[in-house]
Amino acid sequence: MPLVDNFTKLLIRGLLAGLIAGILAGGVAFVLGEPHVNAAIAIEEANSATGEAAGEAAGHSHGDEEEPLVSRDGQRAGLFLATALAGLALGAIFSVVANYARRLTGMSGPLLAITIAVGGWLAIEAVPFFKYPANPPAVGDPDTINQRTLLWLAAVILGLLSVTAAAAAAKAVSGHEFLSVRIAAPVAAFLVIVAIGYVSLPGINEVGEEFPATLLWEFRLSSLATQATLWLVLGLAFAFLTERATKNADVAKKYALR
Repeated sequence: MPLVDNFTKLLIRGLLAGLIAGILAGGVAFVLGEPHVNAAIAIEEANSATGEAAGEAAGHSHGDEEEPLVSRDGQRAGLFLATALAGLALGAIFSVVANYARRLTGMSGPLLAITIAVGGWLAIEAVPFFKYPANPPAVGDPDTINQRTLLWLAAVILGLLSVTAAAAAAKAVSGHEFLSVRIAAPVAAFLVIVAIGYVSLPGINEVGEEFPATLLWEFRLSSLATQATLWLVLGLAFAFLTERATKNADVAKKYALR
């Protein structure tokens, strides 16, 4: 059954689904990501200590080191808060997209929710990630952070364009008699846009040769797993809440007719 609830109900549903998704994603980040972050920070501190020792040996004084604005304990405590807030924000955006998308398709509410979640993950996480994967502490030149941020935003825009092109292609061939064409058209549109964007955007590689490759990829995989959890749970929770609301509405109608 298509989504028929008003926008207020969709928004509440999206916020609740986003909150659930954010908390679970925080759990994945804490279990899978934190050990790799700690290991990367240890490498960063060891490199810093080595640099200080070399500077002192050469007669240079670095003075007192600045304390971080937020301690590691504070960062760990704030991890779940950050992911919960991110989930709430995504849930609100998810509801807006669902409210608009239901006017363009006859998909059932749960299927539409899962489709939007997959599209959101592809656009905002997968496409940018495979061009500019996440890096742990101790990786990256601080002087290029603004450039890297802008390039990442460009990759997000690329992801949104590619998913939009895929959706437009799917709608254009929705009436075609061959299933293969209905599948191939959106996939081809998506891949073509992504390929053009990847070739056009410059590459960035600021990982030092001394940084452990295993730690780097374990961190990146944990980051990918965290985002995948966020989007997967968001879509599934929204779909479940939609089915639950539909079932409750059907039960209420049955009792009203008695």
